[in-house]
Amino acid sequence: MAYVTNHNNPSGRPVLVPDYTSLNLINPNFVHNHHHFHRQVLVPVQFALNPAVVAQIELDRSISLQQFMNDEGIVPSLEEEQRRFIVIRKLKEIVIKWIKRVAYLHRLPQNHIRVASATILTYGSYGLGVHNAESDIDALCVGPWFASLNDFFVVLHEVLAKRVEVSDIHCVKDAKVPLMRFKFEGISVDLPYAQLQVTTVPENVDILNPLFLNGIDETSWKSLSGVRANNSILQLVPDVKIFQQLLRCVKLWAKRRGVYGNLFGFFGGVHLAVLTAFVCQRNPNVSLAGLVSIFFKTFSSWPWPTPVVLQQGTMMPRHHPETRSLMPIQLPSSPHEYCHSNITTSTFMKIRTEFCRGYRHTQDLLKSQFDWRNLFEPYPYSKIYQQFLKICLSTSKEDELGDWIGWVKSRFRGLLVKLEEAHVFYDPNPTEYFDTTIQDPNVVFYWGLVLGKNNFLNLVSIQDGFKKNLGTGHKSVTGNITLSVIQSSQLPKNLKLVDTHPVFSDSVQMVPVYSNHVPHHFVGYSAPERPGFGLMN
Repeated sequence: MAYVTNHNNPSGRPVLVPDYTSLNLINPNFVHNHHHFHRQVLVPVQFALNPAVVAQIELDRSISLQQFMNDEGIVPSLEEEQRRFIVIRKLKEIVIKWIKRVAYLHRLPQNHIRVASATILTYGSYGLGVHNAESDIDALCVGPWFASLNDFFVVLHEVLAKRVEVSDIHCVKDAKVPLMRFKFEGISVDLPYAQLQVTTVPENVDILNPLFLNGIDETSWKSLSGVRANNSILQLVPDVKIFQQLLRCVKLWAKRRGVYGNLFGFFGGVHLAVLTAFVCQRNPNVSLAGLVSIFFKTFSSWPWPTPVVLQQGTMMPRHHPETRSLMPIQLPSSPHEYCHSNITTSTFMKIRTEFCRGYRHTQDLLKSQFDWRNLFEPYPYSKIYQQFLKICLSTSKEDELGDWIGWVKSRFRGLLVKLEEAHVFYDPNPTEYFDTTIQDPNVVFYWGLVLGKNNFLNLVSIQDGFKKNLGTGHKSVTGNITLSVIQSSQLPKNLKLVDTHPVFSDSVQMVPVYSNHVPHHFVGYSAPERPGFGLMN
């Protein structure tokens, strides 16, 4: 449907509203003439809704959406905002003391010690202003040339470990972006490090300024990536506030529908931020409700693998690794960088299905029975899948479980590849559960599973291959992992895998459909034609 500009919007600014003047409606009030009955036709008439009425309806839909998000606890309270502000302020004070101590340990001249400084920059959901009360803080420590990564992991770790506000601190040195992870006054913080070739790092250093990026090493470049992407996105969107509102909605949808989690082959936060910014950039005067509908319309019909590029005039370099990605999304901070993606054929299908479902639920905002809750319904895994891949992770000690879970999740890409090679369809539910029948501390994942035509999965081979993958790289903590296939009837009764609204009636027979191009590869379900029925309803 086309949109037109309405300058009489109650909010005081012009917005785009649906153009109903081009709709042809059938006129039923024709006169029956028995002499010319064979020549009677239904004459189209022009019918238009008052644009101000349409604008008011969309405004009401936007307000109801904002209220729904508030009711869901997505927007943090002022007290929560203040807590995070204080944590960031204290971290800045700590790193300034740390850098002067490092300068002293490196025996720099007194004048260098006096002016030496470091800072903390935020990124991720907190940096974009879309965090909630449960969100972690992604914070980057930026230091000068003389403070090495070793100084970060040794000296700063020692300083933080002595603080009464800090708990559960540990170093993650073998990640793609090395970092320290800890809780500061109860709030989880991920803290990587970037080293600039300067002596003094300004508190609010402009990390997009090329002068600060000269001569930095690869690890620092990767660490800076999140901050640079955040800053670029906020500069490119026409209205930061409505971008934040839309991104909150999109993230809630992705989490509820089980398509959020980069380690599981779905979207990460930066993917959704770029997609949201893309829609906002191209629809600068549309209401929040209208943007939600446009978001799903845009990406349900997007010609993947055509990349989503936020900045105009930039092209994907030839032979770039992400040219092989199923859903390439460019980082706006650099024409040569793309969001790291673990998306596979199976997760790609799930994402596309959810985009289409989202559009079906938002394409007609003017319906009197429209309800935002339908869009954000939790994904009913046990109504969709008859079988599940159960992944159980356990350790003998409670304090080792977190590290073991983190390590295994960081290697989930290897498991996704193994399942892909087995030609099965899988849906990695990111939710973590606890198995009460196991004595050791544990976490369990239940992934939806549809076997191939031969209804066979060599789980022993997959488990052995994945365990071998877990053994590569330095890891001090190890635990146990077991994989098994269970029926939906074997799911623990207390697991909230079932939605309150059945997706399929008991009388519907869902039949797996397999690819003609990739042998034994599941591509979806077929079912008898019924009004309003379908996998994406």
